[in-house]
Amino acid sequence: MTEGYTPRTERAPQPNLLVFPEMAEMGKKRVENFVDAQRELLTQLQESNRQWFERMQSEAKVASDFANKVMGARSVPEAMTAYQEWANRQLEMTAEDAKRLFTDGQKFIEASTRLLSNEISGSGPSLNA
Repeated sequence: MTEGYTPRTERAPQPNLLVFPEMAEMGKKRVENFVDAQRELLTQLQESNRQWFERMQSEAKVASDFANKVMGARSVPEAMTAYQEWANRQLEMTAEDAKRLFTDGQKFIEASTRLLSNEISGSGPSLNA
């Protein structure tokens, strides 16, 4: 080492550890809003899954009932009546499916919109509707 030379130790700049309480509260609120919105989406998804599972069970029951009626039919007119009942029920269920799909889609879009608007603004109304 040369005389008069003192080695310089480079230190990275220290982050400002001083955070205003208002900023911390704002950050906390954003995280809470985000978690609430995600929880709402998850709840809606679980409910939708439950409803579709019930729908699948209903479909299986309708098909089973139809098969039993056709197999138990003693004439062609009886079999045709069973088929007509099955076809009518299928049409009803299809209409119910379309309505449910539209309603579920609307709920997901609304919840997603609230999630995005809260994420952008950092605040917003309560998500528990």
